[in-house]
Amino acid sequence: MRDEEKDLRVRPGRPRLALGALSGVLAGFTALAVAELAASAVRPQSRPVIAVGGASIDVTPASVKDWAIRHFGTDDKLVLQLGILAVLTLLAMVLGVLEVRFRRAGVAGVLVLGAVGAAAAAGRPDSTGLADTLPSLAGALAGALLLHVLAGRLTAVRRSPEYGHEAGVVSGEGGAESAVSGGWDRRGFVLAATSAAAASAVAGAAGRVRNVSGDQDAVTSRDEVVLPRPGSPAQPVPRRAALRVPGISPFVTPNDKFYRVDTALVVPMVDATTWRLRIHGKGVRRAATYSFGDLLGRELIERDITLACVSNEVGGPYVGNARWTGVRLADLLAECGVRPPSRGGPADQLVARSVDGMTIGSPVDDLMDGRDALLALGMNGEPLPFAHGFPVRMVVPGLYGFVSACKWIEDIELTTFDAYDPYWVKRGWARRAPIKTQSRIDTPKPFARPKAGTVMVAGVAWAQHRGIDKVEVRVDDGPWQQTQLAAEDTRDTWRQWSLPWQATRGSHTLTVRATDRTGTLQTGRRTRTIPDGADGWHSVVVTVD
Repeated sequence: MRDEEKDLRVRPGRPRLALGALSGVLAGFTALAVAELAASAVRPQSRPVIAVGGASIDVTPASVKDWAIRHFGTDDKLVLQLGILAVLTLLAMVLGVLEVRFRRAGVAGVLVLGAVGAAAAAGRPDSTGLADTLPSLAGALAGALLLHVLAGRLTAVRRSPEYGHEAGVVSGEGGAESAVSGGWDRRGFVLAATSAAAASAVAGAAGRVRNVSGDQDAVTSRDEVVLPRPGSPAQPVPRRAALRVPGISPFVTPNDKFYRVDTALVVPMVDATTWRLRIHGKGVRRAATYSFGDLLGRELIERDITLACVSNEVGGPYVGNARWTGVRLADLLAECGVRPPSRGGPADQLVARSVDGMTIGSPVDDLMDGRDALLALGMNGEPLPFAHGFPVRMVVPGLYGFVSACKWIEDIELTTFDAYDPYWVKRGWARRAPIKTQSRIDTPKPFARPKAGTVMVAGVAWAQHRGIDKVEVRVDDGPWQQTQLAAEDTRDTWRQWSLPWQATRGSHTLTVRATDRTGTLQTGRRTRTIPDGADGWHSVVVTVD
């Protein structure tokens, strides 16, 4: 072979490098499709994107998570998954180019990515063991094989009848390529690429269908649940608890509008017929295991309780009110021989574990002080939605969700705060987090342009397990004006308020503050959500026309 031809063979031109990048993308698509199919034989949570996404959430600083929730809301998980796919696409393109220029380098990279996915899957708190690594490994092997085949077609050469030896591809001016006696295997590349794309699409679709159909038992179990009439029903909501002010939050938040903040990239689909709850640990004299039927057969209570997320910024949307049906958690604990620390019990922390490995720690004294701490089975008159914890979740009035509201709960361990740090505590959040007194302006919205005259200013205020005593509004730097409070349902629910404002033309700042039943005035000093919830007064700026 002449030196000129030899040099050209090891320096592919731009079109072939572009096809190398395309080969990498196809290999990545194949890897994910095969992993999807393999996961259908293991479990949906073992898919590499889900496993890597979960691991990413675990190592992300709390401030970054808080930023994501603030900017993306309940779409933060979708944004994370799309980000992972975008990064994988870029890496696949790079690996495809490497495989064309340096044979086997790209294949090695694909296998490394597969190993990363396998390690992430095996390291998840809810991992079932080595089986969780199979989807990532199978996908990586399939992707590596395809990349090797496609890159081989791009670097293939044929015997030249003119020179009597192998001939490659010559790069012409401007990067254009021309074949030297046939050049690379165009037909083979196109055939392999299209066949692989089609086969991968079928495999991915089949895997997705199987993963969805695998949840059918859980869906059926929920459909068959009939909630009995509660032995202790909630009191009727007072007629004047809900104000008729356009734009104000409804007193009862519909299930499909209720906020959802958790770390689960895939909502756990739990079959209620096989679900079990174990209670054990320090100070538990009689460890017990309960089925869903066991809880359903007990006396149920029904209560209106407002929940709030610790990640809720001042004036934020992550608060909602619902009617919950369940069993008293304190009764179950007492039956197991548990005594709160205030009565000599050795355990001061209850650690609840979810089926997805989440751990949430709650103060035992708070759970057994007489408040309506529930293992909830129903929400607004129907079985819990899967996204909100079906079949069973914790609901504790007065505590932020990250220290009380364990969804998809399957294990309760009694321990101490000194002995164990739950998930969020390990990441810089507080061990104890009673809900702070907060208020929010729902209407008018920020930057609204109401007409001059009477404008209704209205919203909600909450101080669960203490109750709201007073809400005041200030216009610009004027005096605080007391609002009209709606009737109180219970001290565990939020309270609506309103104020008719005689609006004058120009730009105005409206500010709200609340006072709870203990006489504590909501502080005006702004603080971030970390470590135990945001503080500060909510304000909106409007322009009156």
